[in-house]
Amino acid sequence: MARTSLKALDIPEGVTLENHQGVITFTGKLGNLSLEIHEDVDINKEDDSISFSPNKETKESLAITGTMRALTANCMQGVATGFEKKLEINGVGYRAVLEGSSINLSLGFSHPVKHDLPEGVTAELPSNTEIILRSMDKQLVGQVAAEIRDYRPPEPYKGKGVKYADERIIRKESKKA
Repeated sequence: MARTSLKALDIPEGVTLENHQGVITFTGKLGNLSLEIHEDVDINKEDDSISFSPNKETKESLAITGTMRALTANCMQGVATGFEKKLEINGVGYRAVLEGSSINLSLGFSHPVKHDLPEGVTAELPSNTEIILRSMDKQLVGQVAAEIRDYRPPEPYKGKGVKYADERIIRKESKKA
């Protein structure tokens, strides 16, 4: 087993941590995030690093320690630099328009699809076929990107639909007569 959960995390410059009874609050240039630490995990904070250790000798405790370490790393990166997901829209007549805090999608349906963005997620449309979602919460930006993709996932014959920018679609050959 790799035991990466026992390695210390370096705290990025400009990020401060406060631990109050099992809840860590992260403060950075993009805002504040808080994370509730599981009761099976002990936290050790030095000057410029934070480490985690299980307080029970079970597999589950070690596993949740690794999870808490990963979530802490995501929170620190989120308040320092943030996260972004890029989506591409492929298809004739398929496009997106930003209207305030919602995205209006034309995806080949008989009606336009309006997706309201939750608080904490911002969208940018460099063109009408590209969507860039940004947030300091990694889970939230990934969830919003997945919801937008689910309206019209890419199909395997022509690749039409909404896909992640780094997604590779395996194409199928059409049927022959």
